[in-house]
Amino acid sequence: MTTANPYDQTTSRVRFGWGPEGLAILAPTVDVCVVIDVLSFTTSVDIALGRGAVIFPYRWHDGSEFTFADSVGAEVASCDGESHGWSLRPASLVDVPAGLRLVLPSPNGSTLSFGAAEAGASTVVAACLRNGAAVGSVYADEDVTVAVIAGGERWGGTSGPMRVAVEDLYGAGAVLSMFDSDDLSPEASTAVAAWRDAEPDIVDRLRGCASGREKIVGGFPEDVDLAAQAHVSESVPTLDGDHFVAGPI
Repeated sequence: MTTANPYDQTTSRVRFGWGPEGLAILAPTVDVCVVIDVLSFTTSVDIALGRGAVIFPYRWHDGSEFTFADSVGAEVASCDGESHGWSLRPASLVDVPAGLRLVLPSPNGSTLSFGAAEAGASTVVAACLRNGAAVGSVYADEDVTVAVIAGGERWGGTSGPMRVAVEDLYGAGAVLSMFDSDDLSPEASTAVAAWRDAEPDIVDRLRGCASGREKIVGGFPEDVDLAAQAHVSESVPTLDGDHFVAGPI
């Protein structure tokens, strides 16, 4: 006799989980997997696609990204936020030219995106506060199962344990708030409640949370402010093989 997994939320059409562990459980059970990494991968993807760039997510920042970029005729974004030019910082991408082909190395957001596809989700979408309502609206009335995965951050660098990041909870809630409440798992409903509580003063919430303070102390307050611009984008970044396109496929 097969024992039901109490963690897969399959009694609900729309589900919510955290990080690689949540993705490993939920992604194989759904049609659509929405990845949230508000500060900063999915916000950067949204901004760059909105400018007409072609974005190639990449899991590693170990030098191999340059070989991959050469193979697809793209430039490589910096990860450290200190370099001039394009980087994983949202503010560095607000003026990207249309047609720019850019590799975004992101051990968190990129890994979750490709991991969702490898786990069996037929559609993988990148969402943030800027486009959360747009993403949720696309799938709210479709006959599909959906998992929203909050990326979280890492303690002690990219290899450390996951840190629950409140900005990703808000981003997930912004997406999930577009669905009928009857379709939501209890976990998804909790994310919606957090978002509705935070939405009226989301800029202050993002500036005051741990990840926001980290960015501000590091000298990048504009990244936080860009990420806090809720409902300003109609882009639905969807993974198409090795790159994101701006709308559903």
